[in-house]
Amino acid sequence: MKKNAPAPADSTWGLLAEFDDVSAVYHAAEKCRDAGFSRWDVYSPIPIHGIDEAMGLKTSHVPKIVGVMAILGVSGALLLQWWTIGVDYQIPNGGKPLFAWEASLPITFELGVLLSAFGALFGMLILNTLPMHYHPLLKKERFLRVSDDRFCIAIEARDPKFDLNGTRGFLEGLGGRNIDVVEA
Repeated sequence: MKKNAPAPADSTWGLLAEFDDVSAVYHAAEKCRDAGFSRWDVYSPIPIHGIDEAMGLKTSHVPKIVGVMAILGVSGALLLQWWTIGVDYQIPNGGKPLFAWEASLPITFELGVLLSAFGALFGMLILNTLPMHYHPLLKKERFLRVSDDRFCIAIEARDPKFDLNGTRGFLEGLGGRNIDVVEA
């Protein structure tokens, strides 16, 4: 998906269509994916098994971010402890080595976990463009029922394949009802 695609000339954000049940929205998602739409989403009150594949979503980058942050945390902790004990402030103690990695494991583990958690939190927030204090769909009364008993697909006007009348006809052909224009 293109994050910075130009907005259309008018104030249309996109189209919102309701579907009757899980099966209908699942098959509509497959057809939206196959039609080549890239700026669209499915909204449902319940998790739908397999909807990621039906939408053609790629895997998340959050695990990669968490892995990099874990490696940075572990290596940073080991480097800090090695420098502090073995180089900067050497205290010979009973013939023991100046730096023993075994004694450094608790701090190393804790810093690895801490930076992994920060990576997961901030990676998720950034990749999901959160916090989002405003979204045009929240102005639609019908959309507010998505958290209760509605299944919807919204296609954004920023999508390269979006054409107001063509996309409306496409959603009607998928079995969408109450197709509304969403203003920005």
